[in-house]
Amino acid sequence: METIVVALGERSYPIHVGPGLLDQPDLYGLTAKQILVVTNEVVAPLYLQRVQAALRGRELDTLVLPDGERHKTLATFTTVIDRLIDGRFHRDCCLVALGGGVVGDLTGYVAASYQRGVDFVQIPTTLLAQVDSSVGGKTAVNHPRAKNMIGAFHQPIAVLADTGTLASLPPRELAAGLAEVIKYGVIVDAAFFAWLESHLDDLRRLDSAALTYAIRRSCEIKAAIVAEDEREQGRRALLNLGHTFGHALEAIGGYQRWLHGEAVGIGMALAARTSVALGWLDTSDCERIEILLNKAGLPTTASGIDPDVMLDHMRGDKKADRSGLKLILIRALGEAVVTRAPAEDTLRTVLAEHLE
Repeated sequence: METIVVALGERSYPIHVGPGLLDQPDLYGLTAKQILVVTNEVVAPLYLQRVQAALRGRELDTLVLPDGERHKTLATFTTVIDRLIDGRFHRDCCLVALGGGVVGDLTGYVAASYQRGVDFVQIPTTLLAQVDSSVGGKTAVNHPRAKNMIGAFHQPIAVLADTGTLASLPPRELAAGLAEVIKYGVIVDAAFFAWLESHLDDLRRLDSAALTYAIRRSCEIKAAIVAEDEREQGRRALLNLGHTFGHALEAIGGYQRWLHGEAVGIGMALAARTSVALGWLDTSDCERIEILLNKAGLPTTASGIDPDVMLDHMRGDKKADRSGLKLILIRALGEAVVTRAPAEDTLRTVLAEHLE
């Protein structure tokens, strides 16, 4: 096991990475007696019993939700709140999010809101959640027209990234997680990007040492950025590389056509192409990004998307302000920047070439 600490003063917490962590109750960091485990219908048959066994002796309840991004809504949020109220859970309770990013984001938002804030633990069971959504305290649900538009910053008390759970992932879900891993190399760590180019096959075949290193390095990068800018007033926005494009695609696809990581993969390719169009990024580096995304099993283009519809969705992005849209673009591998979006004609040209 390896441990990374997200350094946020009194709200600091550990990220534990390694196999077999579900079965180690001491790692959960719990002081609460009342526990609600929130999971979904796919994860529950695989791992719920192990978590229940680890939490034996506490006042334990479980809630199994339907699976899928389309259920990350205010309606499902209310379902979890209803369970807490009906069960008379007190302010010193703790929620445990057992699942992927949807379960983690939703449970975290419930924890941020219930009685104005209770503890929660993240137990991410997908690669994407282990390297990204479980770390940093962003919690949310989706609005039908915009992803993650309703939420709060609320840090967990611990993250348990049990690498053993990745063996149950379908190849498509594993690839979706690799998109977020690749992102870290592109934004701040060219050496990590080069390591990924050499070890992508090891990651896809679930080599334990390669997975542990990739997850640890991803979490190290994110933990350092979050510690510097917890509420995304500046540098933390770099973590959204590809997400403005990707979130727009997810909304256009009704949160069903693409997995989050697939949409982010397309978004990173679009960000790279936009950077080339501006004369910032060498074409060769753009091609390296697209080749690595494809090697991970990710799409880098889409079809049948109207550029104007895409732009309309992008204008509603959370990073936009009165001055207009912001994007994370790339000056070189390992060097991303937060910047005002280029002229819409430039964006429309890039979108038309890669989406229509």
